[in-house]
Amino acid sequence: AEPPAWAPAAALLEEAADLLVLHRDFAAALERCEAGCDSLGPGPGPEPGTGSEVKCSLCVVGIQALAEMNRWREVLSWVLQYYHEPEHLPPKVLELCILLYSQVGEPQVMLEVGSSWLRAQANQGLPELGPLLELFLAQVLLPLGRFEGAERLVRGCPGLHGQQQLLSSILESRSRWAQRQQTRPADGERQDPAAATLMGVLSQKLLAMLTLLRRALRSMSNHFYLLPYKKMLLATFLLYLVVVRLDPASPTSLPFIYKLVQLFRQAWAAVLSPIHRPPIPD
Repeated sequence: AEPPAWAPAAALLEEAADLLVLHRDFAAALERCEAGCDSLGPGPGPEPGTGSEVKCSLCVVGIQALAEMNRWREVLSWVLQYYHEPEHLPPKVLELCILLYSQVGEPQVMLEVGSSWLRAQANQGLPELGPLLELFLAQVLLPLGRFEGAERLVRGCPGLHGQQQLLSSILESRSRWAQRQQTRPADGERQDPAAATLMGVLSQKLLAMLTLLRRALRSMSNHFYLLPYKKMLLATFLLYLVVVRLDPASPTSLPFIYKLVQLFRQAWAAVLSPIHRPPIPD
């Protein structure tokens, strides 16, 4: 007997699985998956038996290989090139896609694909319809706040078991969403723990600096009480006369400037102690 038409694809599936799991050669595994899917042709396939299962398994291995290579953005387009229409995707492939894009924080990618698959008439009688609908609600619609679309989707599946329970879950999720929206401004005003800790450290440092500054000013004020104010005022007045009223380049002003320097030296010696007194150049 001749081997079935899907036999070459099954051999490629085995090679791809070995490359993925044993050798961790993800690029080579993806190549085997693409070759196997190309050999089976586009679409879901005329036979619902082993050929479709092999193609589904090839896509599962290919999705894992793309995810391992951090090429998860290509997963949906890569799968659709072999099935063409979202409603033709196998339930297992759709489940992996929903979980993948939800895990990477981009569930909106699966909005149209998941809705099209769940609304398709050909998928209404599948046993995977209920679990996939619950997964799609929990991972895509409800996190995105698509509550009206979720209700329409649940009501559009008449043969769905536990329909009222799903509608109740949607209502509860909508109430929690509204509460979070109301409390979000208050939460936004709160500082996160890291920022609060940093502000506390900065406040302590600022308080320490202000304490030191206050002590320094108090010490300076106490010291200034002992200064000879008459000499300081006289030195300031003479400096004003030299700078404003007199011409320092004039020979007649030299004796006056000399007396001013001597008076300023005496005032400087009275202000600062000998230990902290900076040198005054001649």
